[in-house]
Amino acid sequence: MADPVPTAGPRHGRVASFDPARGLGTVADESGTTYGFHATAIADGSRRIETGTDVVFVVAAGHRGRYEARSVEPVSAPAGAPPPSASHQRPA
Repeated sequence: MADPVPTAGPRHGRVASFDPARGLGTVADESGTTYGFHATAIADGSRRIETGTDVVFVVAAGHRGRYEARSVEPVSAPAGAPPPSASHQRPA
């Protein structure tokens, strides 16, 4: 059975995993559904994100026919994580 089509619009979730060596991660939305993402989908351009970071993202069909997270934007850092460096922040 095919995956149901996700509703449009931004979703809130949390980074469930991220492998910086491969640039691949997963994010779980508020309902518990997980979506894969590549480091290039991280909106601030940093290509790194910590597991446990709260994020806002959109869901789109990927090139393999699966839904994936895009425009993954951190909204908070995980507890105990250092603040992001100034070189990884968007200019004002």
